[in-house]
Amino acid sequence: MRAIYKLTKSKFAKRVFFLFIGAFLMAIGLEIFLVPNKIMDGGIVGISIILSHVTGVKLGLFLFFLNVPFFFIGYKQIGKTFAVSTLFGITVMSLATIFFHPVPAFTDDNLLATVFGGIILGAGVGLVIRYGGSLDGTEILAIIMNRQLPFTVGEIIMFFNIFIFGIGGFVFGWDRAMYSILAYFIAFKTIDIVIEGLDQSKSVWIISDKDDAIAKALMARLGRGVTYLKGEGAYTGDDKKVIFCVISRLEEAKLKLIVEEIDPSAFLAVADIAEVRGGRFKKKAIH
Repeated sequence: MRAIYKLTKSKFAKRVFFLFIGAFLMAIGLEIFLVPNKIMDGGIVGISIILSHVTGVKLGLFLFFLNVPFFFIGYKQIGKTFAVSTLFGITVMSLATIFFHPVPAFTDDNLLATVFGGIILGAGVGLVIRYGGSLDGTEILAIIMNRQLPFTVGEIIMFFNIFIFGIGGFVFGWDRAMYSILAYFIAFKTIDIVIEGLDQSKSVWIISDKDDAIAKALMARLGRGVTYLKGEGAYTGDDKKVIFCVISRLEEAKLKLIVEEIDPSAFLAVADIAEVRGGRFKKKAIH
């Protein structure tokens, strides 16, 4: 618990707030959209939905007690802050699903339930991950197994989910299993958007004999700062200036146009960036 309290009070309050909102949103996605229409999520949540349907026991109880063992694993293997944030999120999610259980579904249209349930659930999970926690023990197990097995975390989670959705097909019917896979895919993409943001940043590397002209044009026409990196051609041994710049997703096309106008033969590489902090990334006003 001490690890969390190293945060300032405002940052700690912000983390708790968004962990709460994220877990609350996941409960809404489950109990008001997916579960009433017999549509599943993956992981421990999916197992909990199946067990709740078969036994008649409230979903929130399974969500809590099946995830608690992974809290202790996470505490030892990943870190205290992550484990405490996860326990808080799982507790809120479990209690919220019990609270929302009597509330009737917003829609009985399977496609609408799948799409909106997946979006809301993904937004909730994304917020919790962004602020240092997890709402499903499968992710923790996959991180630990990844250290021992020649598979990525994503591959391990995918294997678990294929197995879980397969069981769901026998319990709820194969049409519901297919809706569940669609909901899972929608949630997965929503998680990416929440974690990385809608205005995703991109890093750009440019190598050109007209480096000064390109750098000045980027600063003048995009309002972005640029940095020169020292490079050397491996074949020729010539010294090169490498232009490095960080732009928003919407500025990529304009940057390419600027480079093309000045030096059509310039080397240009563009890559996605999940997060940008510090420095002078904020755009300067162009007069």
